[in-house]
Amino acid sequence: MGKRQLLLMSSSAVHGFGYLEHAESELSSFLKHNSVQEVLFVPYALTDHDGYTERVGSVLRKLGFGCTGIHTAPDPVRAVQTAQAIYIGGGNTFLLLDTLYRRQLVGPIRERVLHHGVPYVGSSAGTNVATRTIQTTNDMPIVQPASFEALALVPFNINPHYLDPEPNGTHKGETRPERINQFHELNAAPVLGLAEGTALFVDGDRATLVGPQPAVPGTPYDARLFRKGEESVLYKVGSDLSFLLRE
Repeated sequence: MGKRQLLLMSSSAVHGFGYLEHAESELSSFLKHNSVQEVLFVPYALTDHDGYTERVGSVLRKLGFGCTGIHTAPDPVRAVQTAQAIYIGGGNTFLLLDTLYRRQLVGPIRERVLHHGVPYVGSSAGTNVATRTIQTTNDMPIVQPASFEALALVPFNINPHYLDPEPNGTHKGETRPERINQFHELNAAPVLGLAEGTALFVDGDRATLVGPQPAVPGTPYDARLFRKGEESVLYKVGSDLSFLLRE
């Protein structure tokens, strides 16, 4: 059995950086460490598969890696089974998971990542589907997947693009903590709120919060952990979150 290798990013775009620029160092190190030369990109969270693959591929090529869109493969399952690395991009989480189910890719991706150690990169929606379920996503249910259950590469949920409420804000809609607490009224799984710019790096049974140096002074690159019936806890970049893998 291979060692689980995950890079779960909150977002591809971060204020003060170009597209994926904030993650270039972590992304390059992650892929090089795993001797990856070609990345299989999964653009199913958006409808323009060619354009999306080209946008991500241009960054990967600059870093020295090839990139092939899974949508161009005659047999997507076979493409997963032979991939050196799998990168699932952001967009609409419901559309993404629906497509993974319809193309019978949930099982093969899980098998390759958890049992063969194939490196997995997720961003936003791609991070959502790496978790237990997509029940803590932020986006609209524009399609109905066969199930909310996702790849379960980690045994907890993540809320990407996490933002603490503004103390003096005038917005009166539900805050992110309120929505996560609503999830916990009916569910017990921990939820890790990842601020934009942060990522969770998983190496086997170790998990570390990673992030860049802020391009804008004072930008909080951190994560907030929510547990049912408990006060949330803030973790800074560099924190060891390996305990979450034992949930």
